[in-house]
Amino acid sequence: MVEDLAISDVARVFGLRTSAIRYYEQIGILPRPMRRNGQRRYDNSVLFRLAVVQRARETGFTLEEIRELFFGFPPGTPPPKRWHKLSQRKIAELRNRMKRLKLMETLLKRLENCRCDALDECGEKLLRQGDQESQPPSHEATERQGRRS
Repeated sequence: MVEDLAISDVARVFGLRTSAIRYYEQIGILPRPMRRNGQRRYDNSVLFRLAVVQRARETGFTLEEIRELFFGFPPGTPPPKRWHKLSQRKIAELRNRMKRLKLMETLLKRLENCRCDALDECGEKLLRQGDQESQPPSHEATERQGRRS
């Protein structure tokens, strides 16, 4: 690998714009490069750092979480501990998001079966359903559910 990379070379390796690399420098994810004749010059370590950033982005980490990965732990904390802590939090977040998405899918399927003549009628039915859904299930509904299981 080359030890003296221009910003355009680094950008090309990862399919990034040079402005993204400058932004990563600005927010501290990438170290400030040395300059030669006013141009940024990078060594291979920036490629390694960007490989970690890219994988973290692919797995859904925000830039703030990526900053935490690099700088949010006591010095000497090994990478597996860093990844584990952040991954556990991200997995919990994803599970919550999947639950919300499943609920959205269920609600959309119900809406597909709409037989109302006017949106006001939909609103009235939705309001009634909301009231019923906030009530504890009736004895009869509980028995029906038990028979299905």
